[in-house]
Amino acid sequence: MRAPDAPTGLRVFQINDDPALPASHVYMEAQVFTPDSRHMVLHWPAHPHGCDRTDPKHRYYRCDLDDNFRMTPLTDEIGAIAPSLTPDGKWMYYFVVGQSRVNGGHFLLKRVRLDGTARETVLCVDSPLPGAPTTPSNLYILSTMSSDGKRIATGAFLGDGRTENAPWGLVVFDLEKGKGAVVHQSPTFLNIHPQYCRSADPAASHDILIQENHGGLVGSDGVCTQGTSGNGVDIHVIRDDGTNFRDIPVGRDGAEYCQGHQCWRGCSEWTITGTGIANPKQKHGWGQELIESLPAPAAGHLGRATPGAVRNDMSRSFDIPDFRHFQTDRSGNLLLTDCGPYDEGGRLFLATLGKAGREPVRKWTHLLDLRSSNKSEAHSHPFLSPDGTKGFFNSDESGILQAYMVTGW
Repeated sequence: MRAPDAPTGLRVFQINDDPALPASHVYMEAQVFTPDSRHMVLHWPAHPHGCDRTDPKHRYYRCDLDDNFRMTPLTDEIGAIAPSLTPDGKWMYYFVVGQSRVNGGHFLLKRVRLDGTARETVLCVDSPLPGAPTTPSNLYILSTMSSDGKRIATGAFLGDGRTENAPWGLVVFDLEKGKGAVVHQSPTFLNIHPQYCRSADPAASHDILIQENHGGLVGSDGVCTQGTSGNGVDIHVIRDDGTNFRDIPVGRDGAEYCQGHQCWRGCSEWTITGTGIANPKQKHGWGQELIESLPAPAAGHLGRATPGAVRNDMSRSFDIPDFRHFQTDRSGNLLLTDCGPYDEGGRLFLATLGKAGREPVRKWTHLLDLRSSNKSEAHSHPFLSPDGTKGFFNSDESGILQAYMVTGW
């Protein structure tokens, strides 16, 4: 697994070892770390894109990285999803959707201390929220929390149970007031990937990075009937009260497309988007690049053609860029990413980033070969601890998906 040119001190640890239950890190953009980088949340049975919401065995666990990966269960409810840790690392907020159904039933917003005690129900949603006429359902697999710990956001289906291609909404909960609202909605937000900006700046801390999937279709039950990719995907930033909708200048021009993953660069207001574009050096004819950019005033979903765009191809220093999933540390100076060729198991790279908006990646370090099948249920989804000293990924090299940690660069 270790790359021939990897740092001499590199160490790889398999965190889980149950041969009967697949384990996975929570999606790499989720807020699952305590600020000291010593504790994190993962789950099993699970897969890289979530879990079976009806599985009574599914649990979220606190993992103590400096105590031989000791696990403490944090949930015991069927239907627990979308965890986010508070910025101080004391609480995990999550949703319980076991009693939710399209435009009916209810779901809960709950929290629990990181030692597994003091479980509390913050809010029960069993009726329409301000901003939409229907009760939200089919909650998104991820949530995101503001940098001041006062708000948590997720996505939800807003259908009435009869209408096809009904809208999806961005739902924001005020944790101090115990209230929620649908702040933005559209049929194209079926895979919204909400991510609060990590900046402590009072204005930027209200910004949420979201994904839009033009052309995606869902049935009256909220289940996707037609996915979308390529030119149908674009990325935006919106304030958490539903105002100040902006465009991320990538894709949508018929040549460059958004491949479906994006993140903030550390605690800054820069974003990084994975894009696909023709590359004759690739045997399949396409490369996947990393484009850094700032939000621009909304111009009608023009993507790369957005007027006044500020863009930087961070991956231009890599010979054949082929990146799918990535995440930075808190400082925004390091990035961990997977890289093709994926039909050969994929590779893991650590990148040292240059000046924001100007420079390409300064240094690429091939850490290891992932040896994963790279099927959807085995995506590696790499990410870094907040302090940038540890990396995490999934792999089914052993025949069953497990969670791993790498450190020592």
